Amino acid sequence: MARKRRPVEVFSMSFLDCMSCGFGAVILFFMIINAQVRETTEQDPTNLMAETTRLEREILEGRKNLVLAKNTIEVLDDQKRTAEGQIAQILALIEELKLELSRYDKDTVAQIEAVERLQSDIKSLEEEVARLIQAAEEEQDEGTKIRTFDEQGQGARQYLTGLKLDGRRTLILVDRSASMLDDTIVNIIRRRNMSDQEKLRSVKWRQAVSSVDWLTAQIRPGTEFQIYMYNNTLEPAIKGSRGTWLKADEGTLLDEAVETLRRTIPTEGTNLLGAFEAARELEPRPDNIILLADGLPTMDAETSNRTVVTGRQRLNLFRDAIRLVPGGIPVNVFLYPLEGDYEAPIAYWALAFETGGSLISVSRDWP
Repeated sequence: MARKRRPVEVFSMSFLDCMSCGFGAVILFFMIINAQVRETTEQDPTNLMAETTRLEREILEGRKNLVLAKNTIEVLDDQKRTAEGQIAQILALIEELKLELSRYDKDTVAQIEAVERLQSDIKSLEEEVARLIQAAEEEQDEGTKIRTFDEQGQGARQYLTGLKLDGRRTLILVDRSASMLDDTIVNIIRRRNMSDQEKLRSVKWRQAVSSVDWLTAQIRPGTEFQIYMYNNTLEPAIKGSRGTWLKADEGTLLDEAVETLRRTIPTEGTNLLGAFEAARELEPRPDNIILLADGLPTMDAETSNRTVVTGRQRLNLFRDAIRLVPGGIPVNVFLYPLEGDYEAPIAYWALAFETGGSLISVSRDWP
């Protein structure tokens, strides 16, 4: 007997299980997506807003700068047009002036020549008047001089400029150190070992004495003077007169001072500090200091343990010495040549310049 077939059910238990699994997978997928979307949307948007605001400000600032640049360009264009107009006016005025000047050129040439002739005549007359005045002054000076200077037939040597001897009190400081024997180191050493007579015949020392002879001939009557000789020590040319002023009313004392120098033998080192210390002792203060030297000092006391003095040390000794120069007094320097002392001219020039004096580099044929 045949088995009766069971009817087929569409919605069986297996089908429902499959449908349930599918719906569950779909629900799980949407839940995962929803969680990711919320996490993304829940992030802090502050940074993005700040960046957006910054960009907007930069755009606004750029627009402002663009407007300013356009305005500046317009102003510059206006100024350029104005300047071009002014330039055109000036050029036109220049052309007019040129035309007017060309018309007057012919008339003014003759006038200019006449004016130049008059100026030349006036200049000639002024020179003649100055020459006559100078000649009269020289004649008057010659008549009032206390003593004269023997130029030994070599002509007038009074060509020094910038040297003033019109003060009431003149101090003359004469370097009588061994370096005044000659210009070179070798000859200084040679002459230092010669006899006293040979030392006195030294050309350089005789020139220094002649310079003092010339200076004393320029001292006016009624004034006062003092002459100091210095090496390692200081001594007045007129014995016993240190610290006092001598009257120049008669030429006797001046002649005696010069003769003392002629008999003085250059020796020892150079102590410029002591010379300026003596200048400070004088009362009243000198109106004018005349310094005869040939180089920088080598010592600052009567004795010294140094056997060799470097250039830097000599410059330091010089700076220490000039600190004692009384203020407001011009120092006129007669500088004689000395081999190897290259800083001396600069140092003595600075001293003369700062005090209002003058530096005279003594030539071999003066006085």
